[in-house]
Amino acid sequence: MRINYFYQQMLAFFAVVMTVLIILGFSFLQFARSTAYRSTEKQLFGYAEALIDEDLQTDKIENGQVILKNQGVSIYVFDHTDTMTYPSTTQNYISGISDSDLEKLKNGEPITLTQRNTDFFGNQINTAIVYQPFFTQSTGDFYGFIAVSAPISTIEANLKDIRNNLFSAFIFSVLGATVASYFFAKFQVNRINRIRSATHKIAKGDFNVHLENKEMDEFDDLAADFNTMVDSLKSSQEEIERLENRRRQFMADAAHEMRTPLTTINGLLEGIEHDMIPENQKQRSVQLMQNETRRLIRLVNENLDYEKIRSNQINLQKQTFNAFDALEMIIEQLKGKAEASGNELLLNCPKDLTLFADYDRFSQIVVNIVQNAIQFTENGKIKVTGEFGENNESIIKIADSGIGMTAEEVENIWERYYKADISRKNTKYGESGLGLAIVQQLVNLHGARVSVESIAGEGTTFTLVFPLE
Repeated sequence: MRINYFYQQMLAFFAVVMTVLIILGFSFLQFARSTAYRSTEKQLFGYAEALIDEDLQTDKIENGQVILKNQGVSIYVFDHTDTMTYPSTTQNYISGISDSDLEKLKNGEPITLTQRNTDFFGNQINTAIVYQPFFTQSTGDFYGFIAVSAPISTIEANLKDIRNNLFSAFIFSVLGATVASYFFAKFQVNRINRIRSATHKIAKGDFNVHLENKEMDEFDDLAADFNTMVDSLKSSQEEIERLENRRRQFMADAAHEMRTPLTTINGLLEGIEHDMIPENQKQRSVQLMQNETRRLIRLVNENLDYEKIRSNQINLQKQTFNAFDALEMIIEQLKGKAEASGNELLLNCPKDLTLFADYDRFSQIVVNIVQNAIQFTENGKIKVTGEFGENNESIIKIADSGIGMTAEEVENIWERYYKADISRKNTKYGESGLGLAIVQQLVNLHGARVSVESIAGEGTTFTLVFPLE
């Protein structure tokens, strides 16, 4: 059976209050009863000692009896043989105490408060009695004892008044506890409902939610964690939306990039099939189809390569090799592409500079960055520099004098499908927008670092730092 948290809190608080009240009530009643009996016992012993101090003179006893009659107090005197001497009667009444109690009295030990259902004359009445021994002044021999009794009804009447007052207080406490538990439960449930309402908003895609946090208790700690979660979800959602927009843009670009070479290839094939292309142009047509085919293969391979790297499906074969030789070979491979854009590709590196990395993947990193520099530079210089680092590191810098980037563009260049200059997305070196995303993944796999400095209109510098073995 489902019980609302509001009622759970209310019942729990109410149960705690009731438990405390009941325990305190019973404890107080027991304390009041014990106190009442001890007070009565002390009072009765006081009467007995006062009469003993007066040498148990009959007139004194009678006067005391008269005075105490309104309180229901009765006084009885017994001799050493346990025979009643006061009040005087024609019959021999005894106290009825046990032999062991009589021995205690003979030894001067008073007997504490006891209860009887009848008095000494057989009358049915609940009484409280104390026994105080007395001795002869001359010899100190046990002479007898005095019994002072009082009806228990008087004590019970006082206790009844206390119980009635306690019951009234209990009723008011119950009402107060009910009201207090209601507001306490309402307060707690409202705090939970606040989080619940915020959760519903998030479930509907509204991430502009912030819970108040007063740092008072665990609910506020939960609110703080909730706000952190919302911020994270909001950032993730924004990131997903950015990636989705770039994915759509990439799909559109990829479709365009694929359609153009496929249309070219298809047109040339139809021309060859129907002998519409002169013999002296057929070789040129084959070269065009080869170029367009390589372009398609490069586009597909970059996407496959990125997915493998991102999902950690590649194994790096790290080794120590000469960085100058590797960079010189890369410069030689890309010199033709640089010259086609009017760029000058330069290398400045010590011949004894070494690197600890996967040779092929290092080459891929540098090639991607240099091709990116060629793509965004015209009639400029692209300089590749190698140097020794201070902390047993090898540093490679690739600087260009191209169009540069703004601070916002620098922050986004590592993201998949991102292109700083959309107008250059169709060049033969930058179809996919995956080159720098691949660079970052490979650098991370090497445990290396990459940083970018760029000024719009002046150029960009990429710095790679590889730790040595």
